[in-house]
Amino acid sequence: MEDLDTLVLCTVARWQSSGLPVVLVTVARTWGSSPRPPGSLMAINERGETVGSVSGGCIEDDLIEQIRVGGVQSLCATAVPTVLRYGISAEEAHRFGLPCGGTIELVLEPVSALSRIGELLLACQQRRATERVLDLLTGEVVLREGRHDGVPQLQDARLTTFLGPRARLIVIGAGDLSRYLCQMAISLGFEVIVCDPRETRLSDWHLDGVAVTREMPDDLVQRLQPDARTAVVALTHDPKIDDLALIDALQSNAFYVGAIGSRRNTAQRRERLKAHFDLSDAALEGLHGPAGLYIGSKTPAEIALSIMAEVVAAKNGVQMSESARVAKAKSRLEALDSTNTVT
Repeated sequence: MEDLDTLVLCTVARWQSSGLPVVLVTVARTWGSSPRPPGSLMAINERGETVGSVSGGCIEDDLIEQIRVGGVQSLCATAVPTVLRYGISAEEAHRFGLPCGGTIELVLEPVSALSRIGELLLACQQRRATERVLDLLTGEVVLREGRHDGVPQLQDARLTTFLGPRARLIVIGAGDLSRYLCQMAISLGFEVIVCDPRETRLSDWHLDGVAVTREMPDDLVQRLQPDARTAVVALTHDPKIDDLALIDALQSNAFYVGAIGSRRNTAQRRERLKAHFDLSDAALEGLHGPAGLYIGSKTPAEIALSIMAEVVAAKNGVQMSESARVAKAKSRLEALDSTNTVT
């Protein structure tokens, strides 16, 4: 499963190549509460078919109705981008399903060769963060290297948006836990790669949408050079497989590096990486172990949910308190049990 931005762009490219007039819609700005954040994309073709979303559905319905009545030109009468605002009044907010006080500003762009959709898709596929500048007066687009997480800017007849590579998850070890983790990651739009050099583990391991490799995990990490949109999770419990990959991952730009294991094994791993591989305390600070947030998980599916929740939090820049992490929460519960026993 592709992430939503890539899905929208791929669909736009397909519609465009088949000769269908298409409008690309971007959430440029919001005020108050809004269903979708700035930078969200959707597209609509002349048949009223849509992909992506900019609201809970009511704004999409309004755009579809306008196209069905007057064609694509009803949204972009002069064949250049148009700025449209919804939710200014309480009546409009109610009509379009916006929360009280919510206002959303959209840029509607008639897709043409000037839109450079194919080049933008290629940049995303090559994991290049891209800044896209749309001239609202002409419809011309300039693409240049940029950050992947910038906030859209609408000013001086220009819309500047930022698109980057989709989030990627490298899973070390094939098994039941990794299967559940991969399924969750795919549903969240991650690109997923599973690596396990043990032939018996991969003999019947398959999951649609997941790339599988038998190369040594440290070779894979060195080859891929994890960027700031990549997470690495080690699940084998085997230091010979996990440790070398973790060393390289911890010295990369990966936004998350984690490994499962007991608190005792995690402490031993940290000591081992520091004593035998000269990994610095600063690098070891980036190791999430035991991986996951404490939710009382028992089954492989629950453990996968715990890990994926921590990965998503890290991706979104959310700083979790130590008390939410597995090691700290279990220590606290053991201390409480000990106190209750003594009492």
